[in-house]
Amino acid sequence: MSELYATVIFLLVLFALLGSSVWIGLALMGVAWVGMELFTSRPAGDAMITTIWTGASSWTLTALPLFIWMGEILYRTRLSQDMFRGLVPWMRWLPGGLLHTNIAGCTIFAAVSGSSAATLTTVGKMSIPELRKRGYPEHMIIGTLAGAATLGLMIPPSLTLIVYGVAINESITKLFMAGIIPGLVLAGLFTLYIFGWHFFSKGDRPEPEPSMSLGTMLSESKFLIPVLMLVTVVIGSMYMGLATATEAAAVGVIGSLSLAAMQRSLNWGTFSASLMGATRTSAMIALILMGASFLSLAMGFTGLPRALAAWIDGMELSPVVLIAALTVFYVVLGMFLDGISSVVLTMAIVEPMIRQAGIDVIWFGIFIVVVVEMAQVTPPIGFNLFVLQGMTKHEISYISKTALPMVGLMLLMVVILVAWPELATWLPDNIRKGP
Repeated sequence: MSELYATVIFLLVLFALLGSSVWIGLALMGVAWVGMELFTSRPAGDAMITTIWTGASSWTLTALPLFIWMGEILYRTRLSQDMFRGLVPWMRWLPGGLLHTNIAGCTIFAAVSGSSAATLTTVGKMSIPELRKRGYPEHMIIGTLAGAATLGLMIPPSLTLIVYGVAINESITKLFMAGIIPGLVLAGLFTLYIFGWHFFSKGDRPEPEPSMSLGTMLSESKFLIPVLMLVTVVIGSMYMGLATATEAAAVGVIGSLSLAAMQRSLNWGTFSASLMGATRTSAMIALILMGASFLSLAMGFTGLPRALAAWIDGMELSPVVLIAALTVFYVVLGMFLDGISSVVLTMAIVEPMIRQAGIDVIWFGIFIVVVVEMAQVTPPIGFNLFVLQGMTKHEISYISKTALPMVGLMLLMVVILVAWPELATWLPDNIRKGP
């Protein structure tokens, strides 16, 4: 009964603070403060100071701002434009034509960005005008871009996976390894969707792209080389055991700055803009993580996570039924919170549940990223929807409708992960671990 009372108090305070437009990080701290004052005898101020400092000073967390900065550098220099130019010759002959540049561009940029919003903005600024000019249907341009941009949350370096790893104290490198194959499978599902549109909606198809000689194709492909080299160095250094996630992120920052300088697209304006953009995003995420760690401590003192885990255990749910229930829970939660907030807000309760059910925490990290991806394209708080609205001037309802097939494909990805969990666990179990 005391756990039920504590749960009601936590939820009431949380919704009151969020409804008052308080920053999410501060709202989490406020809920934790009330919980500490009402349900424990420990001084709330001392507990908050200690917990926040411990959470914010994590060495693992230093990878976060570095990866964000790397993505900002690419976004604000000519490297991203060159990447798109190098993709066009190879996408034009596929069924669906240049719509595949949305998928391929987001997949490649996700491997050096880690942010869904940065991936969407960068690829969208390049692809939307070009695809419109070539006569591709608007609903396909926007829908495929909205879905493919969510790959920035899964394909490493993923900011969501870093946050998840910090929250449950798990290896970031192993989580990054786990995200590669599922990320490529999801990209493949998006590609198959375009194939299906090409063959079954012939009336919407634009004119075929003009032919291009092999020599011209190879010449244009040289623009892909810098970004592909950066991806190989950053990701490869972790998987070969040569660098930790933080060290690889530092290499990525130096590499992106060097490439931008060699292309003469790096100046003081782009450098300072990328640095300030990374600082703002990192500070926002860090504040959320601080509040989440304090909330986890407060909930631990109330015994709520342990009681909930025991209740779930008493129901004797199978892991599959538990995953189905959590899928519905996170999809609903994602309609009101962004992905990172959903992860840090729930981990204090969900982690004991999944461990009690015997679910692999590495696999669960990939699962939670897939369902959090849906939050990016589901109203009313789908962040990608707002970004696309600003870029295209369409109504949110229209953008949501175009993204609906992508949400369906993400739900299918959850089913695939449940049926073949080795997609997420094989690489971490078989590739050499980093230091």
